[in-house]
Amino acid sequence: MAKITAAEVNKLRQATGAGMMDCKKALVEAEGNMEEAISILRKKGQKIAEKRADRDSSEGVATAKLNSDNTKGVIISLNCETDFVAKNDSFVEMANKMAEVALNTSSKEEFLASDFGGMTIAEKLTEQTGVIGEKIEIGGFEILEAPFVGSYVHVNKIAALTGLSKAVDNAEELAKDISMQVASMGATTLSYKDFDADFIASETEARIAVIEKDNIELGRLGKALKNVPKYISRAQLTPEVLAQAEEDAKAELKAEGKPEQIWDRILPGKIERFISDNTTLDHEKALLDQNFIKDDKKNVADHVKSFGDVEVVGFKRVSLA
Repeated sequence: MAKITAAEVNKLRQATGAGMMDCKKALVEAEGNMEEAISILRKKGQKIAEKRADRDSSEGVATAKLNSDNTKGVIISLNCETDFVAKNDSFVEMANKMAEVALNTSSKEEFLASDFGGMTIAEKLTEQTGVIGEKIEIGGFEILEAPFVGSYVHVNKIAALTGLSKAVDNAEELAKDISMQVASMGATTLSYKDFDADFIASETEARIAVIEKDNIELGRLGKALKNVPKYISRAQLTPEVLAQAEEDAKAELKAEGKPEQIWDRILPGKIERFISDNTTLDHEKALLDQNFIKDDKKNVADHVKSFGDVEVVGFKRVSLA
């Protein structure tokens, strides 16, 4: 057969991303046939993928892309085994190119079957497993469509999307702010109103169990015990509960000897404190009820209102952190 040239090796490297020696060996085995050499490298990737199927691939790159009119966004994470690979420029570039492809799909399955340089995304992942020698796969995959979509990516490890009800003035700024909030605080739902009773009950039980366990140790050390909450979400604070809280606050003021004529000035603050102390689940899990990360004197809902007649209609998050 004809001698394998450096130009042929470089052409195969450009097509596959494989190393020089691997490309030369594949071309020799394929007797110079480029398509056959690509097939050989792909089969090598399949064998390596099978061997590494059980490996942990928690490192990688999370990235977000938006379409040209900001009505659709997508997040993917291209996962690998080591941070060394995740930080490689070509790996980051591949993740971004794959995210561009994902913008034109409507599901992870459709995305994996999409064309990527003459092969499917799934085939490319297998090929790259052989080239890199690590398990390479798509971890997170999220799509969000809305009248306006914005995004935020934190050091290629956390990516978030936010959908707004309309494209108001400074919509890009607002959507980025909220996406940053989502990335940072990891909300699971828009509002406390979305929690169901079973979820609240299980969370209440779990949190009380933790506090009671801590109190055993605190008691042993002679330290002040933590308060065991009766409520953890505004969803539990019915009008009856709030009315009782007000009565309890009045009783406290009376016991403290505060003049009744000044109670009206003090009671609102006490009720707000009661609500804040008994809505820990909302502050942690409900996006609009969280303290805004750029100004903790207001919550996210208040920040959204400052942009006018617009609402957050959805969000997505993928994290490798």
